Amino acid sequence: MTKVATNSKWYKWEVLMLLWMAYLLNQGDRQVFNTVLPAIRDALSLTDESVGLIATIFNLFYALCVPFGGWVGDRFSKKWVVTIAILFWSVATMFTGLANGIFLLVLMRSVATGGGEAFFGPANYSLIGQYHTDTRARAMSIHQTAYYVGVILAGWLAGLIADVFDNLHPGCGWKYSFIIFGLAGVLWGILMIIRLKDKPDEPKVDKRKLANPFKTIWQGFKAVFSTPTSLVLTLGFSGLIFVITGYMTWVPTYLQEEFGQSQADAGLNSMLWTYVAAFIGVLLAGSLSDRLALRSPRSRMVLQGVGLIGGAAFLFLMGGNPTVILLYSAFAGWGFFRAFFDANTYAVLYDVTPSEFHASCSSAMITTGFAVGALAPVVLGVLKTRMGSLGATFPILGWIWVVCGALMVIAAFAFYQKDYNKQH
Repeated sequence: MTKVATNSKWYKWEVLMLLWMAYLLNQGDRQVFNTVLPAIRDALSLTDESVGLIATIFNLFYALCVPFGGWVGDRFSKKWVVTIAILFWSVATMFTGLANGIFLLVLMRSVATGGGEAFFGPANYSLIGQYHTDTRARAMSIHQTAYYVGVILAGWLAGLIADVFDNLHPGCGWKYSFIIFGLAGVLWGILMIIRLKDKPDEPKVDKRKLANPFKTIWQGFKAVFSTPTSLVLTLGFSGLIFVITGYMTWVPTYLQEEFGQSQADAGLNSMLWTYVAAFIGVLLAGSLSDRLALRSPRSRMVLQGVGLIGGAAFLFLMGGNPTVILLYSAFAGWGFFRAFFDANTYAVLYDVTPSEFHASCSSAMITTGFAVGALAPVVLGVLKTRMGSLGATFPILGWIWVVCGALMVIAAFAFYQKDYNKQH
């Protein structure tokens, strides 16, 4: 087998490519479930409450497992953590297509898939951060595009696969969507075994400090919440996830109820305009951030704050009875500005936290953000009932981002340089 030249100046971009595709499959596997959910419900005679329970358990199990994923990522080979994770969730995705009742759906989709993905995230970002130092924000922003592409592409492909196989095996098309996406993940995982390597010149971590998983998890949370910059970053990240979760959940319904669109049109239009703009925005933000950070590291966090405040303006616009063209423009503007936060999240976190706990610090931030974000669908549902319109709830989301954005800018000037200097 040909030895991989890990010290080549090009290999860090190969690492990024390998992890980019793995992340696309990660997000794609999630979107497959959302796309074929009505077919699953009808084929297995489930209720809306039953399929909602599956999604709830998935998110809760994911949040609970992420801290342990961070510990594993800090203590063991990151190459093998991310590779085993993608193989684990991909096999679970394939077996989801064989589920014949709610028990197996919960087991395969929520527990197995959620658990596998939880171990992927922290080690994945930490490995990118190790290979990319002066190009960190650019690399993270390129990596983030996998999320945008995965959501759009998987939604379309999963539906297409289901439709094609429904013609051959009526009522069973959804099964093949899971099987084919899972198989793609297994094949990519095998390629990662061959090509992906840990960074050889990374400083060795004292494994004795990481022997106790609960102590290590505590160290990650302690580092994040005792450092002013990372604490405010986590608050901003929580606000980001809350708004994104609410948007992803309710905007398709908004288009159906307020604009009379079909489910297919609402599903496409609610994601396409947003994530095409976000794709452009994240690439621009990553390059701009690396350039500005050479003069002032705090620039990364300032850009995040500007992104939240800029995105808030378009959330306000969504709630102002816009025409459909103006609404799509607001979707695009919101997606473009949110990318300024996405491009810098882990670059900022790794700038101000100890390198030996980067994966654990990532898991602390992810767990907190997704725990808060999980509340968004319920909160917006209650607000919709009381206010009589989904459109009226978008300005509330806008104010959340204004507050979080302002805190980010203030923290950038008040704390960033001091916290940065402690780690460099």
